[in-house]
Amino acid sequence: MTSALPSAAELLAWYDRHRRILPWRAGPGEARDPYRVWLSEVMLQQTTVATVGPRYARFLARFPTVTALAAADWAEVAEEWAGLGYYARARNLHACAKAVAMRGSFPRDAAGLQDLPGIGRYTAAAVGAIAFDEPVLPVDGNVERVIARLKAVEEPLPGSKPRLVALAEGFMHDPAARARPGDFAQALFDLGATICTPRSPACGLCPWRGGCAAQRAGIAADLPRKTPKAARPLRHGVHFLLTDHEGRILLRRRPAKGLLGGMLEVPGTPWRDAPWEGEAMAHAPAIARWQRVPGIARHGFTHFQLEMVLYAAAVGPAVAPEGEWLAPAAARAAVPTVMRRLLELMEAVA
Repeated sequence: MTSALPSAAELLAWYDRHRRILPWRAGPGEARDPYRVWLSEVMLQQTTVATVGPRYARFLARFPTVTALAAADWAEVAEEWAGLGYYARARNLHACAKAVAMRGSFPRDAAGLQDLPGIGRYTAAAVGAIAFDEPVLPVDGNVERVIARLKAVEEPLPGSKPRLVALAEGFMHDPAARARPGDFAQALFDLGATICTPRSPACGLCPWRGGCAAQRAGIAADLPRKTPKAARPLRHGVHFLLTDHEGRILLRRRPAKGLLGGMLEVPGTPWRDAPWEGEAMAHAPAIARWQRVPGIARHGFTHFQLEMVLYAAAVGPAVAPEGEWLAPAAARAAVPTVMRRLLELMEAVA
């Protein structure tokens, strides 16, 4: 290894003392299940550790093996994923499980893993390193932050990402990192999550503080810099909450492709830039006495903000619109977060 990077052995010694106990992390000497590693990495994309913890355990209880996940119906997977967001991950997860089940096992290296549906460079490297001890380094936001500070990289993200990845991969020339690539990757994750945090990094506790250029320059808390994001456009929708004589709620399944593909929703209009007027009623699931529910339901997606108006009505047993009738608790559990905003709007006035 070049002298430009600090010692991997120092970080591993710190990790052996301070490693986090996480539901998906095998303990010292325990076998590492690639299914569990892969599942946790997919769940953790754009989702916090605190949110994933209980959902990961619940998902495993329902689908304990990759074969069980592959054999499940999409509706089961969608139901279990509801509320975790970024629903394309769930579709890719299911498709990948089917591919792994068909071939009999996970590929044992990052190159083979990246050929599977929905597995990109980062996830392939994470599974390769953690499950199979392949000498590769997955670079997530924690690792980018650590490297940006170690080397005082002031070029803002995302433009600096290729440089940060190249610098991080330099650690794989260190014999200590190559001997324990899975532990080294997780040590970097833990360093970024607990010491080299986005705000107020605890530099005095860092095992690499002596080799950190940003700490020496007094700019650690300012790195990595990020290019300001453009304002997200605002879109509008109108949705229709229909209940039957048993108090059940009508839901419909969205098309398999596209945003929230295959998930259940409260029926409604498409989401568009202009607010809806009376023409929205053409999208109501049934002829009924629709009443506007006070308030607006708001939700933020990656690329746009959404404001939704809700109408509510009740129908008798003779009305049978297309869709699925679910009890309120079951409906709340089955729909994605954006649709829960509508149910919460209704609950607030009930």
